[in-house]
Amino acid sequence: YKVTVKLKFAWCSEFLVLTHNRHVVFHEMSAARSGLLLALAAITLCSSLRGSWRVSAAVMSIDFGSEWLKVALVKPGIPMEIVLNKESQRKTAAVVAMRRDERTFGAAALSTGVKYPKSAYWYLQYIIGQRYDSPIVQLYRGWFPYYDIVKDEDRGTVLFQHDSETVFSPEELVGMLFNDSRQAAEDYAGQSIRDVVITVPAFFGQAQRRAVKQAAGLVGLNVLQLMSDNAAVALNYGLFRQKSFNSTPQYVLFYDMGSGSTVVTIVEYKLVQEKNSTLVVPQLTVKGTGFDRTLGGLAMDLRLRDHLAKAFASQRKTQGSVYDSPRAMAKLLKEAKRVKQVLSANTEHHAQIEGLLEDVDFSLKVTRLEFEELCSDLLERLAAPFHKALKAADMTIDEIDSVILFGAGTRVPSAQGRLQKLLKNIELGKNINTDESAALGAVYQGAGHTKLFKVKKFNVKEGTVYPVHVSFDKESDGNSTKKTIRRTLFQRSNPYPSKKVLTFNRYANDFSFSVFYGGLDFLSDEEKKMLGRPNISEVYLAGVGEVLREHSEGEPRGIKAHFQMDESGILSLDSVESIFEYPPEAEEESTLSKISSTISSFFGSSKTEEGAESKEDVGVAKSTKDDVMDSDNATANEEEAPSHHGGGDDENARDSGASEQQEQEAKDEKGKEEEETIALKPPMAEGETARKDEEGGERESERVGDSQSKMDDGMKKDDSSSSSQQASEKDGEEEGTEEERTAESGRGK
Repeated sequence: YKVTVKLKFAWCSEFLVLTHNRHVVFHEMSAARSGLLLALAAITLCSSLRGSWRVSAAVMSIDFGSEWLKVALVKPGIPMEIVLNKESQRKTAAVVAMRRDERTFGAAALSTGVKYPKSAYWYLQYIIGQRYDSPIVQLYRGWFPYYDIVKDEDRGTVLFQHDSETVFSPEELVGMLFNDSRQAAEDYAGQSIRDVVITVPAFFGQAQRRAVKQAAGLVGLNVLQLMSDNAAVALNYGLFRQKSFNSTPQYVLFYDMGSGSTVVTIVEYKLVQEKNSTLVVPQLTVKGTGFDRTLGGLAMDLRLRDHLAKAFASQRKTQGSVYDSPRAMAKLLKEAKRVKQVLSANTEHHAQIEGLLEDVDFSLKVTRLEFEELCSDLLERLAAPFHKALKAADMTIDEIDSVILFGAGTRVPSAQGRLQKLLKNIELGKNINTDESAALGAVYQGAGHTKLFKVKKFNVKEGTVYPVHVSFDKESDGNSTKKTIRRTLFQRSNPYPSKKVLTFNRYANDFSFSVFYGGLDFLSDEEKKMLGRPNISEVYLAGVGEVLREHSEGEPRGIKAHFQMDESGILSLDSVESIFEYPPEAEEESTLSKISSTISSFFGSSKTEEGAESKEDVGVAKSTKDDVMDSDNATANEEEAPSHHGGGDDENARDSGASEQQEQEAKDEKGKEEEETIALKPPMAEGETARKDEEGGERESERVGDSQSKMDDGMKKDDSSSSSQQASEKDGEEEGTEEERTAESGRGK
């Protein structure tokens, strides 16, 4: 039997959790700021009750984009509906503004951001969960130079210096956005809502995903799942096309060029049979993903903003520089967004701003051709994510059945033209709601997480974007040199949720191992820097030597670490176990068994010994087989792992055989059965009785012995010559018939 002992371990994540003590910042603001105090109340409630809530009767989803938030709701009577905000809009700007005693969201926050850019925070998706020295943070500071970004010395991440006394982390600001979305959903549903599914970019790493989940937890939201936005769109697309799916896979390429990034996803649709069931359900599997973190609508907006600023500076109508005025740059960015949208349907348009700087108005004609020239290098980057996705899926363009475009960036005519050339003869599909498909797919997934809604099952299998490896040091035999061993825990495009077990051998003391991103050759040097530090966690195991001493009589079978990547794509270490194998404990021989054994030894000791020996051989063979299998398993998990062979198996087999012998002899003593014949090693020795009568009939025993002797003679004749084989077989049949008659006569007596 095996004994499993739980070991203590410390999972030291690269991303440190934001402690609740930091939220004392809310107390430092005046009591009139009721909105912030409500956030404090939500945080306090979250810290005391989180984890004990039950699933509510309504579920919401938040499509967390870099520029916009979309919210969907499902409740009894409201199936999959987009929630309207206070302005009756179906999407809300992802901006939170704080000015004096007022906190605003959406359109009101955008207006505040134009007048007071430093007081409005947006495009938070770029920097949430990022370290201060990340290239993404440096780009963010270049885009918005008016933000005062400082380093969080405790965590190494970023903080916004709001004023001389107040700082905000990206998690707090994103939590405020989530809380506003929740309030809009509650007003629409007429009830409180806690359960939510949040969409995030597919390229988010462990730190970013944990940061988003923490931001939702700060305001009391129960995150059912973090779902990649590309998978949410693919789910919404497949829900309305289930009738076209069959057992033959269909491959659809989704090209998403949003405001902040570009993601290309190849999805497989097919019908699969559920395990242990005859039910057949549709399933989507993400086969490959390619992305560009900074290629999106914002990059085009910034190019056009800089073009307008350069044109205004060339007029030299002001004493100050337009680049030094945060308000002027914010006005130019707002106008650039408007002009870009108009140029999608028109070949030219005028950019006009009243009182841009020092009460000087600005007007400039912009053509579509000029805009495309400004973004020519950006348009050339459209092909890279496409090729990366094909390579990740190990497919060619000819295997793609259809292509679906979504995202605001794909509305640019020049972008569509480039994509059409890239995809050759495949028609670009535009029959999906660009703004709402991700939110609707996520809320359907959320409804499936609860038992309150009956939804048709649609399996979703997302894939890991970055491979996850494990490394540890192993001491070589006979010397103190260490060898570093690396193992692949999750490969690229590995479907999740999934669990993995890693076995460690040859460890007699406490040790540690590292979990990190590995095999990142498919990323450029710049993308590797944007991903951040490759280290995910350092795991320290304690109590290894103590457990070995406590179970010194057992055979060590290794230390097993159980990893899990959940539906949110977050990696965790569930448990660590040390396995020991023990031989079965021998049962104490009773007084009746001893007496029975003594009596039976006078009649059939040789047979009993032969039976025990036979059973002993079987036990050893089985034990050896099990040990070899365990040794192979250990070798697969760790190089040069020793094979283990238990030394207590022989004794175990003997005890088992003796126990069976005693039980059988006890039955004979009580007279439960009249006769019993045990033949373990044929042929039997000549003269040995094959059957015993409990009444002690000597004549019947002799006749049975003679019958057995004749059988032995027949077998000897069979071995002597082939010419007498048939005659021997006939004699054997006759002797067998005589033996049967003898046995019947014995029963009659």
